[in-house]
Amino acid sequence: MTAPLHEPTAEAAPSAAEEAAAASAGEKAVQGRSLGRIAWERLKRDKLALTGGIVVLVLVVVALLAPVITNLIGQDPDVYHEGLIDPLFSTPKGSLGGISGDHLLGVEPVNGRDIFARILYGARISLLVGFLSAIVAVVLGTVLGILAGFFGGWVDSVISRIMDGLLAFPQLLFIIALVSVMPNEMLGLSGSSVRVFVMILVIGFFGWPYIGRVVRGQTLSMREREYVEAARSLGAGQFYILFKELLPNLVAPIIVYTTMMIPTNILTEAALSFLGVGVKPPTSSWGQMLSTAIDYYDSDPMFMVVPGVAIFITVLAFNLFGDGVRDALDPKGSR
Repeated sequence: MTAPLHEPTAEAAPSAAEEAAAASAGEKAVQGRSLGRIAWERLKRDKLALTGGIVVLVLVVVALLAPVITNLIGQDPDVYHEGLIDPLFSTPKGSLGGISGDHLLGVEPVNGRDIFARILYGARISLLVGFLSAIVAVVLGTVLGILAGFFGGWVDSVISRIMDGLLAFPQLLFIIALVSVMPNEMLGLSGSSVRVFVMILVIGFFGWPYIGRVVRGQTLSMREREYVEAARSLGAGQFYILFKELLPNLVAPIIVYTTMMIPTNILTEAALSFLGVGVKPPTSSWGQMLSTAIDYYDSDPMFMVVPGVAIFITVLAFNLFGDGVRDALDPKGSR
């Protein structure tokens, strides 16, 4: 019997370092990622959304610190500077609406109030109405939408018809009529606070059907899922299923539509102030500044440009951030 031409070579035993590296690679391969982490990684790749989010954050911080900032620059939004106004034309002296080292964005015609200070305080009104009215709409829309989608039957029919009616109702005309008959004092509030309170409630009330329809549709598709049937088979009650099984899975679409509602509410507040049914003077509002600037668009165009740009940047930032959040939370998204 002849010997084999090639002797089988013995394989070298792996070293301790190689075993550790392989174990580490295996752990990384099976390491799970939460939905929040996946969404954050998607959002980080969207530079436009991140830019919008940063601008939104800066706007919120600036609005909160408006009194501090105006004190630092030595300007008050309600102080008149008649000496900076041309007595013949009632427009700011100098070029570009009176822009100077003391008045960074110029001064208003006729009275000479500092525009930069009024823009800062106007941001407080716009963001306050935008955020709080969105919260009102989200709470109402989520509760009523999930009830309509889960229980169905007459509950779904009643809530759906209410949503249809509110969506067809002329919201802007109703707010104008309501504000015109509101008293100057209500619930311990007075002046502009009453109008801000009414705008928040009315904008939020007429806004909930939009998110209510989304929540209802999502609930209809989820109420027959396996985890809901499993909860029922284990004896879980209806409200436990609603708020423990269904509601956590609705967080993503609720967040997305909230970020999309805020800029719409800001535009609604600006439109109401532009029409004269928003906050009362001397309280600063971007829409009110635009309304006043109409009379001076040819002699002092900067007075119209500044609040217009403020509204444009704010709405654009929220829309970019909202689009990025939607793409990040969409499991079927490509980014």
